[in-house]
Amino acid sequence: MARETRAAYGPVPHGLDGIAIGPGFRLFAEGQFLLRCESGYGYHYAPGQGVTIERPPRGDPDEETLWLYGSVYSAVACLNGFYPLHASAIAVDGKVHAFTGPSGAGKSTLVAGLGQRGLPMFCDDTLLLDLSDPARIVALPGHKRLKLTPEALALTGTAAQQPVGAETGKSYVAPPAGDVREPLPLARLVFLEQGQVCQWQAIGGAERFARLADDHYTQDLYREAVRPDREMQFALRARLAAQVDMARLVRPISAEGFAASLDLAAARLGVAGKGE
Repeated sequence: MARETRAAYGPVPHGLDGIAIGPGFRLFAEGQFLLRCESGYGYHYAPGQGVTIERPPRGDPDEETLWLYGSVYSAVACLNGFYPLHASAIAVDGKVHAFTGPSGAGKSTLVAGLGQRGLPMFCDDTLLLDLSDPARIVALPGHKRLKLTPEALALTGTAAQQPVGAETGKSYVAPPAGDVREPLPLARLVFLEQGQVCQWQAIGGAERFARLADDHYTQDLYREAVRPDREMQFALRARLAAQVDMARLVRPISAEGFAASLDLAAARLGVAGKGE
């Protein structure tokens, strides 16, 4: 992925395989990816050539980075055989434990809080899975900075480094316990939910399969890039459901609820008090 996502500046095409697209659209064709943003930014990926970025006059470098490490990164991953999940993750004893949920569920905040307990970050927002080995699912390390809201900064006691673009309201944060840079097996997927009582519940049976339905943009990119049929999608979800432990972490959305959920998650991960 490092080789395929290396970036250079230059003009990008307005279409692929005879299909033209305008600003605000993307296209997969001929094993390539093209994205044209309404702001004037353009991105083109071709296998073996990396990513070409067309920067508009007075382009915002923060917006450039967001697109490159968001949609473009996920699209390149899909075209190279990896499967994306909308999740942030930490590493514990050589295995990856990932937290997933809709935008705003607190994935990055929980990873930052666990970092204060001494657990290194594995990825933020997008988790890439290598499914080439049928015996295990391997996760690839992702971006090295967290993106947190002001509320999350206060909850976790972390310091903002710089804004994440002009419109996001978030800041970049260095992972409190550092990060992991080598691929590791995926051990657990935890779904974050809101509730009145803080609790951790194992997920079993058919619910494991149903839980893997995701409407995040990374799944749209996967479907557009790979075009899996229903049989392929079923087999993929069935494999994840069979090979990855799953749980739900329910907690109130409050400072007290976050503190309780952090204690509970640390205890379930077997690292309560670690780093203190």
